[in-house]
Amino acid sequence: MIFLNRLFPLYMFAMLTLFCQCTHQNIDNQMTTTQMPSDPHSYAIPSESVISHLDWDANVSFQTKTIEASATYILKNSSEAQKIILDTKNLTIFSVTDNEGHVLPYELGDEQVHLGQALTIKITPSTASIKIHYKTSPDAEALQWLSPKQTANKTSPFLFTQSQAILARTWIPIQDSPGIRFTYSAKVQVPQELLALMSASNPTEKNDSGLYLFEMQQAIPAYLMALTVGDVSYASLGKRSGVYAEPSLLAKSAYEFENLEQMIQAAETLYGPYRWERYDVIVLPPSFPFGGMENPRLTFATPTIIAGDRSLISLVAHELAHSWSGNLVTNATWNDFWLNEGFTVYFENRIMEALYGREYAEMLALLSLQDLQEEVKEINDIHPADTHLKLDLTGRNPDDGVTAIAYDKGYYLLRMLEETVGREVWDDFVRKYFDEHAFQGMTTEEFILILQKDLLDAHHIDMSPSLYKEWIYKSGLPSNCPQPVSNKFIRVEQAIDNWVDNQNPQILREEYDAEQWSTHEWLHFIRTLPTPYPAAKMAVLDQAFGLTQSGNSEIFAVWGVLVIANQYKTAYPELQEFLIHTGRRKFLMPLYKEMIKTAEGKRRAQEIYTLARPNYHSVAYNSLDPLLQ
Repeated sequence: MIFLNRLFPLYMFAMLTLFCQCTHQNIDNQMTTTQMPSDPHSYAIPSESVISHLDWDANVSFQTKTIEASATYILKNSSEAQKIILDTKNLTIFSVTDNEGHVLPYELGDEQVHLGQALTIKITPSTASIKIHYKTSPDAEALQWLSPKQTANKTSPFLFTQSQAILARTWIPIQDSPGIRFTYSAKVQVPQELLALMSASNPTEKNDSGLYLFEMQQAIPAYLMALTVGDVSYASLGKRSGVYAEPSLLAKSAYEFENLEQMIQAAETLYGPYRWERYDVIVLPPSFPFGGMENPRLTFATPTIIAGDRSLISLVAHELAHSWSGNLVTNATWNDFWLNEGFTVYFENRIMEALYGREYAEMLALLSLQDLQEEVKEINDIHPADTHLKLDLTGRNPDDGVTAIAYDKGYYLLRMLEETVGREVWDDFVRKYFDEHAFQGMTTEEFILILQKDLLDAHHIDMSPSLYKEWIYKSGLPSNCPQPVSNKFIRVEQAIDNWVDNQNPQILREEYDAEQWSTHEWLHFIRTLPTPYPAAKMAVLDQAFGLTQSGNSEIFAVWGVLVIANQYKTAYPELQEFLIHTGRRKFLMPLYKEMIKTAEGKRRAQEIYTLARPNYHSVAYNSLDPLLQ
């Protein structure tokens, strides 16, 4: 049992380890199933039967917007196993057989919100494998089927998946828990003019048959299952890295990610070898709902990071860092999501510091602190417990935990620890953590034990256990949160004061070198402008520096909030185009939330949303529908 509102003394945590330890799975070593924690977002009972390998044979149909497939699973059963339970949602099951072809009895349970239906299959302890023939729904939440006009090239359809957090069950019957890992192989038939790619070994060019074979030899959880099908080409960026994109975006994408190999090397220098063989990126169509998704061997990326000046590539550093924090050592349940994202933001920041210097990394850290402070205020007004790092998402969509709390509060806890014990000691601890727990799940409680034993006790560092209560189990942001310092941001703040006083673009250009500012400096400038800020003054700034026409999605999204709040109507057409053709939820939510603050704004938001919703992935419209419908 996990207590969210108070912390057991550390010696009591030892009593929890039998329940909190997770799978230690890779292709050579399978731990016993009894060590997996209970997951409130999965029907699976891995202590009875758990999958260890998936062989997936699929046919992708753009005409019907479905995937028909057979999934064969190798099982690991307890000595008394009578059933295996898989997670499903809106799948049509045609048949279930065992490894000898015998029909197995099965039952689909009642559907539950978010969780879908349990698929319970009768087995015996000697059932070595099962095979399920099934078909997806045209409305499968993980799958987005795009028409040619929704792509960059406008010539071919496109399909991509988004399995995180619990949407893998909408396209594969699976034990859809981050604490359960398996290897997989796949055979996928697609239209001949398109290329299929997965989170596995991948081709770099199309073949004549449209049939593609894949293999993932490292064990992964279901949320890292990924598939794309589209008219994409490939450009190599180094001995183990490259980028896929639609042909019209390939050159721009290759330029943007040119330093990818250096990123990998910087990450390895920090925390040990990259263990997934290759690291490739695919730039997806703009409806992709996230900045990136860390699918092993094939990061999915939004085209909104193609800024032309490599100013937004910290997102790629973030997804690369997930190759250690998340993909290698994984949150055991979605209540422990901060362990994935907090470590990843910390690691991302260290990669960027190694490549571009401390000042650059501090700008990123300060922007994340601004995001965190705003999110803490907003969430504390609604559901204060959601500002805990350790969450209780039972009965809720785990996407509710995808906030700045997991990412940035998690980062600042780890940064506080680094500043307390010293960077050299901290880095040794983190590398050992990744090495010793590779291909395993991790709970918050288990991490606290490891932290105490391998960091604090090992180096005779006295730190009060109330630390954990303040950071992990209490609301808000603790008073000992680190405060980054950026000389460039101090300079930007001086420029803001000057601008407010005299509205003179020439002074910003000549005295503050504004035309050479990075994206991060412009974000800080826009965020720090006085509120309200009259539309007439916005016009002066816009005419001088072209913020509405910047082409930088990060800048426009922050500028857009001011456009709405101050009724700067000159920018309304660009705002509408942005909302219709950008599917990244990080940008959409603040813009729509600002629009619905007034009756007129809500009417306009609903009109735009009617046009835009068909372009959004379910992850985005499931968040926006309650606001706008």
